[in-house]
Amino acid sequence: MTSDRKKEEGMEYVKSAEKHLKTSLLKWKPDYDSAADDYSKAATCFKGAKSFQQCKEYLLKAANCYETNKSAYHAAKHLEQAIMMCKELNDLTDVENLAKQAATLFLEQGNREAASTVLEKGAKSLEELKSDAALTLYSRAADVAHGEDNYKQAAEYISRAARMCVRVKEFDKAADLIRQEIGYHQESEHLLAIGRLAVALVLVQLARGDTVAAEKAFKEWGNCCEAPEVQTLEKLLQAFDEEDPEGARQALNDPFIKHMDVEYSRLARDLPLPSATCATPRPASIRQNAAPSYVSPRDAEQGGSSSTKAAISEDEFEGGLC
Repeated sequence: MTSDRKKEEGMEYVKSAEKHLKTSLLKWKPDYDSAADDYSKAATCFKGAKSFQQCKEYLLKAANCYETNKSAYHAAKHLEQAIMMCKELNDLTDVENLAKQAATLFLEQGNREAASTVLEKGAKSLEELKSDAALTLYSRAADVAHGEDNYKQAAEYISRAARMCVRVKEFDKAADLIRQEIGYHQESEHLLAIGRLAVALVLVQLARGDTVAAEKAFKEWGNCCEAPEVQTLEKLLQAFDEEDPEGARQALNDPFIKHMDVEYSRLARDLPLPSATCATPRPASIRQNAAPSYVSPRDAEQGGSSSTKAAISEDEFEGGLC
């Protein structure tokens, strides 16, 4: 009975709103402000009656009236509430457009923080079912935050987008987003965060099957890593270079990697290990202009890796004992 009374009350407000929008000989202009207020009250009644479709309908009508009446903030707030109704209805079709419209209205009245927040809310609701739309909203939220020099918040939005891409195995996009996140941390001179992201970028590049890009990421950003991170990455990259699955497994089981964000720790857990080197030795084919293999800085200080020393020994005895 309470639900029915709420619906009846809501319909009374709807009728009142429609009267405010009508014109006559003595009333030449619609009263958008009063109509918006009544539509908003109607939406509240329908929400209480759990009639979410009608609630969403009248929230949008209220938003339209407020926008027509140049009340951008109130229009944006009602669009933001409509996004919540989309979630209640399990219908996310309109979420992306509603979030963009609300953000635009917030920006019109100079509220950049509210604009980035509504974009974030929209992105969160779309992560599971519409990752591309979520990525668009996260990127726009980061642009808004970056526009007011809030580098930390911009990096957080891009971080969420990157982790979402890792979760859905879109590793190319994830790599680009991690580099963008590193750029934001460079602007804020947050080097510790860059070190952690260097590890994440190496893992993503290995997941892409690109060991060269993984080595390049380490050489480019490894100087921002702490000592344990450097040692772990050295072991991991050398294991992949030498096709040592056991060495790679040990590096990926390092406590530091296991305590990264859950998406990256799971990525490390599921990362395909390099194939073991064949036991029967075969003559190595010589490739002209081949790039040198990765050599750990620690091995370089000790005079080169074991494979390098072996190569030198073979050259010394190539001409025989004399």
